[in-house]
Amino acid sequence: MNGEQPNNPLHGVTLSNVVEKLVEHYGWEELGFRININCFKNDPSVKSSLKFLRRTPWARADVEKLYVSTFTHRGTSENA
Repeated sequence: MNGEQPNNPLHGVTLSNVVEKLVEHYGWEELGFRININCFKNDPSVKSSLKFLRRTPWARADVEKLYVSTFTHRGTSENA
């Protein structure tokens, strides 16, 4: 079962972890600039962002894409 998704850098990473790492890396202001969604710009919080991202597939895809491009190097992700 360990090799089910070897090419998926998001395998085993929760949406909550994705948002928290992006906020830690960029901060809310820069995150709102990079991904133009209100939950990152107006009174942002992890909880409100997760609620929005779970209900909005295009926004979640953009956030996941930014996470992968930021934290993935040569097919390995920084899961720590």
